[in-house]
Amino acid sequence: MAKPIQRVTIIGTGVIGASWAALFLAKGLDVIATDVAPDAKKKLDDFIAAAWPALEQMGLAPGASPSKLQFTGSFDEAVAGSDLIQENGPERIDFKKDLYRRLDEALAPEVIIASSSSGLTMSEIQSACPDHPDRCVIGHPFNPPHLIPLVEIVGGAKTSEETIQRVSEFYNGLGKRTIRLHKEVPGHVANRLQAALFREVVHLIAEGVVSVGDADAAVSWGPGLRWGIMGPSLLYHLGGGQGGIEHFFDQFTGPLTAWWHVLGTPELTPDVRATIIKGVHEEVQSRSQQELATYRDEVLMGLLRLRDKEQ
Repeated sequence: MAKPIQRVTIIGTGVIGASWAALFLAKGLDVIATDVAPDAKKKLDDFIAAAWPALEQMGLAPGASPSKLQFTGSFDEAVAGSDLIQENGPERIDFKKDLYRRLDEALAPEVIIASSSSGLTMSEIQSACPDHPDRCVIGHPFNPPHLIPLVEIVGGAKTSEETIQRVSEFYNGLGKRTIRLHKEVPGHVANRLQAALFREVVHLIAEGVVSVGDADAAVSWGPGLRWGIMGPSLLYHLGGGQGGIEHFFDQFTGPLTAWWHVLGTPELTPDVRATIIKGVHEEVQSRSQQELATYRDEVLMGLLRLRDKEQ
């Protein structure tokens, strides 16, 4: 039997990697991080210090402490004695394959190698691992991982069922909400859903139907509020009244599918990009990136506290 996961290596400490590190520390794990950027350690320390109050509010595991974080510039030191690797490298297949080849050579067979990749397929990544491709898996979080529960788990052609089960149990044990993809698709599931919505947002802006600010308001003050509670299929079940999803399909299949046929397929031309950039800055006004992120995280925490009641 594989030993419990207590020591995690973070490879790549950008926005996603730093957020993963904060979560793992809050759950009482030992974390060793590595990144080649010259200022990576300071940025990671600053991120964890900023995130820690929110994690304290959400509840720390016994023994949780930022002092359990180590940082090293040495690849060999970073992976030595690790139970799981959470890599957050650039979305370039050449980079990923070279990294996984090195990890495959360096790690004991039972060590899981999980990728935060937002769109690359594990079958292609693990093709660089001749020895133990079975322990390679996608564990794709949503930003910021220390707050958003979703993790998409996707195996490649050579990923073992044991790896899928072990990594699912690990993430679920951290309080994450995992979904399993039974087929590989570029972008996985949640990013594809986001992309589908944003495609129509871009279309409506490009066609002059709505401003950037009003398109954002239409989502965040309308269906987006409901999506923070239930997914669209369950919400349509409610929309069907006492007849549920069956009645919804009976009543609305015609209009709904008619809209499908006129959804846009826009291109992000320079003019469309400029329109969206201008509109975003008008929404932002004088607020800094940090102010916007703080507001987002405060509201997220409030929603998560409410959703905890359904557990």
